[in-house]
Parts: sequence; C-alpha cells; structure tokens
Amino acid sequence: VQLQASGGGLVQAGDSLRLSCVASGRTLSSYYMGWFRRAPGKDREGVSCISTYDGTPYYADSVKGRFTISSNNAKNTVYLQMNNLKPEDTAVYYCAADPDLWTSHNGCHIPFRSWGQGTLVTVSS
Repeated sequence: VQLQASGGGLVQAGDSLRLSCVASGRTLSSYYMGWFRRAPGKDREGVSCISTYDGTPYYADSVKGRFTISSNNAKNTVYLQMNNLKPEDTAVYYCAADPDLWTSHNGCHIPFRSWGQGTLVTVSS
C-alpha cells in the first residue's frame, strides 16, 4: 500500500491542525495504521495508532486528550486531529500501515511495513 500524508503547516500554540493519510493500492479495512513524528534531534515517536478493523485507538501520553486518530475506510484515509498544539509538537509527521491484525494493546510498537512521506508541523509559541 502507498501512503500520502498531508495537512501539515505553521500554526501558533493552541491552534489545531488535521493531518490526512490517504492510502492507495489496497483498501485500508483491517489494516493497522499509525502516526509517528520525528522532532529535530529526537528519536521517532509513535504518536497514535488505530486498527481500521475495530477502531480502537492508542495514544502516546504526550498527546492524550489533545489528538484524535480516526479512519474513514470508504475514503481509504486515516486522520490525526491535533488540538491545542504546543511548540513541542513541532516535528515531521509520518503515517504508516501494516496489514496484520494488531490491536491497541500493541500501541505503535510494531514493525510497520509501509510508510508515507512526512508532513511538517511547526508550532510557534
């Protein structure tokens, strides 16, 4: 499956953004999807993951209560709604997909097989 992420931009602290990840080549139903980010000088972080099969999400502690992941299988798209953005959310955000039946108990700690290109989110203070 090929993934195309979009929706990044420059915003101020407290603003919102919605990232989209459109898949092509395969339908996303039953895929495990994830959003990751890499901030300058930091390791890649699994932000949020979801099973498109049962819709159960996982969130990193750093984004709980602010970010929401969702999927629209009809549009073959996974979204990451990011509210109350903070400067520390500044990073390149990537989406990922894996066809195995992972669950939220796995979090984002799985060997995703497909990755999209990144979309840059910059949050100014």
